[in-house]
Amino acid sequence: MGETNAKSVAVRPSKAIFAAAGSPYFSAVLALMGAVVILSNIGASKGVSIGPFITDGGFFLFPLAYILGDVISEVYGLKAARRSIYITFALAFFAVFAFWIMIQLPAAEFYDGQEALERTLGPIWQIVVASGLGFLVGQMANSWVLVRMKQRFGERGLIGRLISSSGVGEFLDTLIFCAIAAPVIGITDMPNFINYVVVGFVYKTAVEIIFVPITSLVIRWFKKREPSYVALLTAQ
Repeated sequence: MGETNAKSVAVRPSKAIFAAAGSPYFSAVLALMGAVVILSNIGASKGVSIGPFITDGGFFLFPLAYILGDVISEVYGLKAARRSIYITFALAFFAVFAFWIMIQLPAAEFYDGQEALERTLGPIWQIVVASGLGFLVGQMANSWVLVRMKQRFGERGLIGRLISSSGVGEFLDTLIFCAIAAPVIGITDMPNFINYVVVGFVYKTAVEIIFVPITSLVIRWFKKREPSYVALLTAQ
């Protein structure tokens, strides 16, 4: 009966509603977002060339962070989105500190990977600064646009706000990230820098657009299972 009522309410225009962020579902998405950002920062220390396209080793992971950000913004609202961004931002810098300690610890006589460890994880702090600032600005813009559109249109227009917010967020994120990270991975001339920015923005935005149907299904899954969301829908 409750599910039927929720469906009947969801099909007509309604005000923006958001679930409480204290549920296990929110915690799971937040943990996954933190893992994705840390792993993509490690991958981003490697410059990658695929045919004429220049990118980095974290290119296949980072769009997932924005998809998870969309889920949090749509289901839990701007306040929860900001909290998740701040926590993820802090976790990324904690990872850098942990990597620095690992590098500084004296290597055992039998260990022959110190140079490789320093080369791989040594530049991570610069990547994290680039990624962190880009992520902070891009995700904030992404969440703000998505939530403001939801406040205007209610439950309607989910696909439209997912695409619009992704475009704004990914552009700002990519521009800031590439401007700082490019010299770290060896990109020093303007043509390759422009290639790096354009490829990154187009790729990340395209991935999010391609995954919009799946993101929409995931969001609807969360909305149906968050008791506070269902209660608010039913109450309208």
